[in-house]
Amino acid sequence: MWFGKVVTGQSQTQPATLTNTGSSSVTVTQVSVNMAAFTVGNFKTPVTLSAGQSVSLSVTFAPTTTGNMSGAVTFTSNASNRTLTLGVSGRGIANWGLQASPTNLVFGNVLVGSSSTLPMTVINTGSASETISLGEVGGAGYSVSGVTLPLTLEAGQSFTFRVTFAPTAVGVSLGSILATSPSSPTLTIPLSGTGMAAGQLTVAPATINFGSVNVGQSSSQGGQLTAASGSVTVSGVTLSNPAFALSGLSLPVTLAAGQSINYTVTFTPQNSGAVSGTLSFVSNAVNSPTVESLAGTGNSPQYSVNLSWSPSPSQVVGYNVYRSNQSGGPYSKINSALDSNTAYTDNSVTAGQTYYYATTAVNSEGQESAYSNLAEAVIP
Repeated sequence: MWFGKVVTGQSQTQPATLTNTGSSSVTVTQVSVNMAAFTVGNFKTPVTLSAGQSVSLSVTFAPTTTGNMSGAVTFTSNASNRTLTLGVSGRGIANWGLQASPTNLVFGNVLVGSSSTLPMTVINTGSASETISLGEVGGAGYSVSGVTLPLTLEAGQSFTFRVTFAPTAVGVSLGSILATSPSSPTLTIPLSGTGMAAGQLTVAPATINFGSVNVGQSSSQGGQLTAASGSVTVSGVTLSNPAFALSGLSLPVTLAAGQSINYTVTFTPQNSGAVSGTLSFVSNAVNSPTVESLAGTGNSPQYSVNLSWSPSPSQVVGYNVYRSNQSGGPYSKINSALDSNTAYTDNSVTAGQTYYYATTAVNSEGQESAYSNLAEAVIP
């Protein structure tokens, strides 16, 4: 009977059967073992076996030191072979040659409905080959991939496989990987992780409308993000239109369930007309990306310059109006026909410019006077 390798301080038990193969009854009067590491169980003498009868017993190997050990279990009876010897042997070891790296896997917090995968390496640190013929994974949500049993590792060889935690419920989940071999002790790898409720991210308001904003000017409004059901980590944002800008939010940011955070969106139109866009928040929430709609209108205000002057003391039939972008000219006439009035409105001005105006008087013979005094107009 070979027990293989057993860690000192532990034990391994194997069954045996004693049979009377003769034609008359036999009484076993004594059983003895010549080495203390081996013991016989479930067998008390005297035992009488009728012809053909069997009796079950067990032998346990419990080494207290390391090394190979051999012994004999001797049965004494009144049979024709008065002594029957069962050879027993095993090897005491300080520890199994197979080790796990890391010795345990901690997955931490994982959202329910998602998964996390970590590598696990088994190393044969012994001096002989080891064969894992049986592997079991225990615990809710845990699974193993990338390995096929039986797995034989030569001395010094290692093998890496994958362990996945996919929680189906909120709360702590404990598990283990159990690897066994017919001739070796058991290798147990503890597993732990926590299933977390999947969070949702809400944004308010759903739409920010800035209304009409003058081109080149800015308008700002606030928004708010809130985590619901579970914690949410916001990792990034995307703005679809450069006319809008985000401020007041530093990423990444984690919101606990029920927590809110404020931010600011600014609209700066560069052209006139309706402008639209979206602000998308990327997170680990189940509804990522969370999108807020943006809208506004760029307004180009219409400016005009109203001019008026005193009438000429001479007899005239009308007036001309001249304009320049710099003081002292040159000037260009901007009225298409003589103006008989002493007022004129210039509707062709541009925002951000400065204009200089002068008028002339024209008599009935078509003679035109010199420029009047200058008038300056600054367009905002």
